[in-house]
Amino acid sequence: MDSTLFRVVSFQGHVDEDHQSLNNSTTTSSSRSSRQQNNYHHPYHREEDELECFNLFMDEEDLSSSSSKHYQPYQTTTTTTTTTTTSTPDIPLELSGKWAQDILVETARAIADKNTTRLQQLMWMLNELSSPYGDTDQKLASYFLQALFSRLAQAGDRTYRTLASASDKTCSFDSTRRTVLKFQELSPWTTFGHVASNGAILEALDGEPKLHILDISNTYCTQWPTLFEALATRNDDTPFLRLTSLVTTAAGASLMTEIASRMEKFARLMGVPFKFGVVHHQGKLSDFDFSELDIRDDEALAINCVNTLHSVAAVGDHRERVIASLLRLRPRIVTVVEEEADLDVGLEGFEFVRGFEECLRWFRVYFEALDESFPRTSNERLMLERAAGRAVVDLVACAAAESVERRERRRGGRGGCMEGGSLRLRLAKRFAMT
Repeated sequence: MDSTLFRVVSFQGHVDEDHQSLNNSTTTSSSRSSRQQNNYHHPYHREEDELECFNLFMDEEDLSSSSSKHYQPYQTTTTTTTTTTTSTPDIPLELSGKWAQDILVETARAIADKNTTRLQQLMWMLNELSSPYGDTDQKLASYFLQALFSRLAQAGDRTYRTLASASDKTCSFDSTRRTVLKFQELSPWTTFGHVASNGAILEALDGEPKLHILDISNTYCTQWPTLFEALATRNDDTPFLRLTSLVTTAAGASLMTEIASRMEKFARLMGVPFKFGVVHHQGKLSDFDFSELDIRDDEALAINCVNTLHSVAAVGDHRERVIASLLRLRPRIVTVVEEEADLDVGLEGFEFVRGFEECLRWFRVYFEALDESFPRTSNERLMLERAAGRAVVDLVACAAAESVERRERRRGGRGGCMEGGSLRLRLAKRFAMT
């Protein structure tokens, strides 16, 4: 299969002019993509320092053009030694207005069927048409093509770590703040999760003089200002609030100093007695020892999990162990907010194709929403798109045991969290899910 993948790229240097378009009805798409002359090589076929090109913040001049000449993470100096001209045969394929979805699904089927010849042709086609700076279809083709290359090369984990590391290097408080706030402004479902969680926490801790919230989430504390306002306007005395944020990413750890300062200033402004603490844990949440946390008997404890539990692998008993560890802290309530989706790509065959189609549908909706909500030249938009690209690599190319992006429908999520007789009853009483 490795030799097959290398031959995919060599098609670009030898294809006849007659095959530069999909067919007569797709001349516009082909002409749009014909500007791409970079070789989209495989993630394992590059040096580590070349991956700096995954910078989340490009100059506006670069972003203003959809040309892929500004984006060449896989530059190569491949030299063709053969003198024989190779041309790609016509591919019988009916394309709708969403051409990326059509070609990508056919590519997934070719992988499932182990049809090497058709796989070559389809991946060459995607390579010609894709661009991370184009329209929605071009972006989908670009990010999913990268994920498919990583899957075929069995380099998903390595590719994901490299992309995440490049993102962490360019992360700053100001850029993250703008991105998160802008996304929440445009995404009512995010705000709804915050409001629902805060309401459940306030109800569970009503009347308590000392509160402790353990926050395990990826919201960078944007959830808590509205909670401060609610506490400040209570009829009884304003309670003392201690907030502990458990951070499991390098990017999050680097931002928490500035976030802590702003949280403390806002609490003083609202007249809420407040103490903020951060616990850094580099690694899987399932490996964290929750008994090391400073849990006090005179404080009413609430645990807040926003977009967290899906990152704990459902393989084995990892998720159940995390839930059990949380319950051993004896919280008054545990709030859980998760996106309801079925993003679980199977290993092979029908399950792989079905899961791939669902991922493709999900991310098309996501990219279309970004396209409608952000200007074309926007660092915040680029940051969100690159994060989506990393998620695609995780879902398509990474093993289930290592995935941090797989999601389940609520039925599956509840099952994953509540397996075990005694645990099921305890969770039903003390969990609030949105």
